[in-house]
Amino acid sequence: MSYRDKILQKLKDRHADNSFRTLIVREGLVDFFSNDYLGFARDQELFNAVLNKEAQYRLEVCNGSTGSRLLSGNTRLAEEAETCLAAFFQAEKTLIFNSGYSANVGVLSALPQKGDTILYDELIHASLKDGARLSFADRISFKHNDLEDFEKKIKRAKGDIFVVVESIYSMDGDKAPLKEIIRIAKQYDACIIVDEAHSTGTCGAYGEGFVLAEGLQDDVDIRIHTFGKAMGIHGACVAGEKMVIDYLINFSRAFIYTTAFSPHSFFAVLAAFEKLRGAQNILTTLHKNIQQFSAGLKQFDSYIVSTSSIQVLKIGGNDRVKELAQKIQAQGFDVRPILSPTVKKGEERLRFCIHAFNTETQLTDLLACIKKNL
Repeated sequence: MSYRDKILQKLKDRHADNSFRTLIVREGLVDFFSNDYLGFARDQELFNAVLNKEAQYRLEVCNGSTGSRLLSGNTRLAEEAETCLAAFFQAEKTLIFNSGYSANVGVLSALPQKGDTILYDELIHASLKDGARLSFADRISFKHNDLEDFEKKIKRAKGDIFVVVESIYSMDGDKAPLKEIIRIAKQYDACIIVDEAHSTGTCGAYGEGFVLAEGLQDDVDIRIHTFGKAMGIHGACVAGEKMVIDYLINFSRAFIYTTAFSPHSFFAVLAAFEKLRGAQNILTTLHKNIQQFSAGLKQFDSYIVSTSSIQVLKIGGNDRVKELAQKIQAQGFDVRPILSPTVKKGEERLRFCIHAFNTETQLTDLLACIKKNL
């Protein structure tokens, strides 16, 4: 069988499972699916602030970075953005990566070595798992948020131990029992890595993330903050001590061998985090909307309890969840089904993303639409 035959067979299998993916543009529906939790991606004030920074900052090179950070791509602007982020996240230093995916891969592929162990929650993001595979370390997963299984598995770990969790899990919307994980992990002198993708901008009084909101920044070795969700822009940063950042600059292939951000992207980082510092009213509205919607979902047995922007009804079956999503979309709400193999077979779901810009009427009408069609 040739590679073409294998490709065709895999595509046929996806069609047969009703899990074939296509790129779709939908317009005119109420957004209950994007990661734009604070509405920053559509915020005209933020857009103008980025342009103003570009106009005020004198640049010799303005369209592209011209190379990797270690060659021609490093600038005073890049270092200014990283200094700003370090202050905001109360870290000794930060390092910007071009995306959350590349940051996760860059950390996990570089730090653990052969003979070490990466111990990770089974529901961590695919990018973290990909990074772990690229390392030469042993990999052990533990049941989702299961402290008993975590403690059992960490006793099997060898070499240096790297514990990897998310603060808020993207498919369930629940939070890691981080204090308890830290308590156990510290007994084994483990390095704790927390992916803050969905808590950056949404957790804490100023959107500083779950770790800082819980006062655990001195107990977590590495935090990875993504900008492409609540921050409404692009990129990510790794926050940690200077020694770790220096190591990544020297050994993280995802950082070393890629073209740096364009100046526009660095301006966007500066402007977005300036806006976040004054966005307490937006955060208040977001959490009010989450409370309203989660209270409405509690009437359904399939609801996965969550206090985050990610709200989930577990439906089961690709056919069933796609049909339900289409009925809700027909009523004007952009809700997307999450299919297997993204989640396990039987755990297919409707995933609702709640935003600060969703109105009380939109939330009420969507709940009524779900009840009518479920």
